[in-house]
Amino acid sequence: MRDSFKRPFSIAGTKEWSIFGENQSEYRIYVYIPDTPAPEAGYPVLYLLDGNAVFGSAVEGVRMDHYTYASYEPAVIVGIGYPTDKPFDFKRRFWDYTIHATNDESPDGMELPEVGGASQFLRFIEDKVKPEIARTVPVNPVKQAIFGHSLGGFFVLHTLFNHPECFQTYMAGSPSIWWKNRYLMKKVEDFCNGQIQLGGQKALYMAVGSEELPYMAEDAEAMHKCLSSPNSPLLKVDFKLFEGEGHLSILQPMLAKALDYFLRKKDDLVSL
Repeated sequence: MRDSFKRPFSIAGTKEWSIFGENQSEYRIYVYIPDTPAPEAGYPVLYLLDGNAVFGSAVEGVRMDHYTYASYEPAVIVGIGYPTDKPFDFKRRFWDYTIHATNDESPDGMELPEVGGASQFLRFIEDKVKPEIARTVPVNPVKQAIFGHSLGGFFVLHTLFNHPECFQTYMAGSPSIWWKNRYLMKKVEDFCNGQIQLGGQKALYMAVGSEELPYMAEDAEAMHKCLSSPNSPLLKVDFKLFEGEGHLSILQPMLAKALDYFLRKKDDLVSL
């Protein structure tokens, strides 16, 4: 009986390899390639931060849809994770997903680990991960999305307001808008005042849980209100409050809705 458990579990259509970033830091890259032919324009690509934690769920969501309703466009799913068997590498994500901040710029003056590597991490995605995916499969360069949660949500929003050309769809779950004394709210003001140009149509989907710390939901709702101004026609903004969900429990239902948001065919839309 014991011998029957020796074969490791895997998901059909997935691959895994390592890519090294600056300072030879290793990342574990997970890739799902559908078994349906690529569209003429190439596959849409969804990039997932915290890939160790969410890649499997996202892939199975896509595979189940293709097996039943086929309401999603065939897409490549890319999880960007770390060389660990745990769902999160807290030390490295604090570095990769943030801009520099000091202890007195954090809630209650909490002591921060090493932070501030967001620019370096974005270069890694743009210069190493994306080209490797494009060498592997045909991709649609104008249908690319990024998903992040918590500090990953901060990174998603930071990228939208500083490098909007990198993706067309941005999805931020429980974003850490509090980072660096709510730095992102100043970026929102700059955007709404016309000081930030998106360079084309973009979409933003934000979500929080009703059971999170009060300021998490308040900050996200305030950002949604600001960004929903008619003065920003190039940014489509959607927001959802998940009742009964906390900071971690929101991750799975929000991920499921994110797949709908990015991949559901236009003639088969459902309410978020």
